[in-house]
Amino acid sequence: MPSTRPLPRPSSRSLRRLALGLGLAFGLGATAAAQTTMRINISTAQNSHQGVAIDTFAKEVEKRTGGRYKVQTFYNAALGAERESVEAVQLGTHELTFSSSGPIPNFVPETKILDVPFLFRDKAHARAVLDGPIGQELLTRFDGKGFKALAWAENGFRHMSNSKRAVKEPGDLKGLKMRTMENPVHIAAYKGFGIVTTPMAFSEVFTALQQGTVDGQENPLSVIISAKFDQVQKHLTLTGHVYSPALFLMNKALFDKLPAADQQAFIDAARQGAKLNRARVDEDDAKGVADLRAKGMTVIDNIDKARFVAALAPVNAQFEKQFGKAALEQIRSAQ
Repeated sequence: MPSTRPLPRPSSRSLRRLALGLGLAFGLGATAAAQTTMRINISTAQNSHQGVAIDTFAKEVEKRTGGRYKVQTFYNAALGAERESVEAVQLGTHELTFSSSGPIPNFVPETKILDVPFLFRDKAHARAVLDGPIGQELLTRFDGKGFKALAWAENGFRHMSNSKRAVKEPGDLKGLKMRTMENPVHIAAYKGFGIVTTPMAFSEVFTALQQGTVDGQENPLSVIISAKFDQVQKHLTLTGHVYSPALFLMNKALFDKLPAADQQAFIDAARQGAKLNRARVDEDDAKGVADLRAKGMTVIDNIDKARFVAALAPVNAQFEKQFGKAALEQIRSAQ
C-alpha cells in the first residue's frame, strides 16, 4: 500500500536555485532566439583580399553588436557571381554582399565615372577620393536603388595578362580576345585598344582561360594570385589601366529596420573590413610580381604608360562628353 505521508517541501534556498536556473535558461534561450543570421558573398577565395574584407566584417559585426547579429561568409561565388549577388541584395533575397565595381554601374549608373581608365594616379589618390566628399556622396546614390552602401573597399589597380604574347605597347593588345567585367566603361575602353572584349562573370574566367575560350583577362595582382591565373596565363603586363574599387552592400530595407546603434555598428564593421582589405592589397602588390615570376609568368613592369593613355584619346573624348570634363578633372586633381 503506498505511503500517504506528504512529500517534503523544498527549502527556500532550493526554490531560489530553481528560479535562478530557470531564469538563466530562459535568458540564454531568449539570447539565442534574438540572434539574427545574415549572409555575405564574394567571388574570390577566402585566402584573398576580399576574404580578409568579409571575414573581418563578420567578426566585427558580431563583436560590436554583442553577438545579436551573426554574418555567415561565403566564398568562390557560392551564392552567385557578383552581378547575381548584387541583384539578390537589391531584391532582398540576400542580406549582404561584397563586390568589385564591375557590375555596379548596371544598378547605380553614377558610379561609372570611377571606372574611367588612368583616372587615378595611385592607390593613395584613389583612396583619398573614395574616403572624401566625392566617394561619400556616391555612396548615397545607392539608397534609392535598394541598397545601403556601407563602405568603399578595393580590388586594386588592374593589369593585363594573356597566353599569346608579351604586351609591351598598346599595339600588342590588338586582336587579343580578353575577358572583361560586365562593365560598359571597361568594354568601351578596351575596344579602344583593339581588344576583342568578352564580358563574363568572374566565376567562369579560369575555365575560359584554361580552355582557350579567351586569350586573356585583366585584374589586380591580388585577384591574379588568389585565382591562380599563373596556371593558365603566361604573360602579364603591369598596365595599371583601371583602379578597381569594391564595396560592402546591404539590402536597404533591412538596414533601415536596424536600430541606429546597430546601423552604425554595421558601418563601422565595414570600414574596419575595408581597412584590412586595403592592407592585404598593399601586401599582394608588394610581393606579387616576384611571386608570379617564381611561378613561371613573364612580367613586364616598365611600360611607357603615356603611350597607353594616348591610345585611348578618342575614347577619353567620349568619356568627357558622357561624364563632363569638370567632373573628371575634379577627381584627377583631388588630393
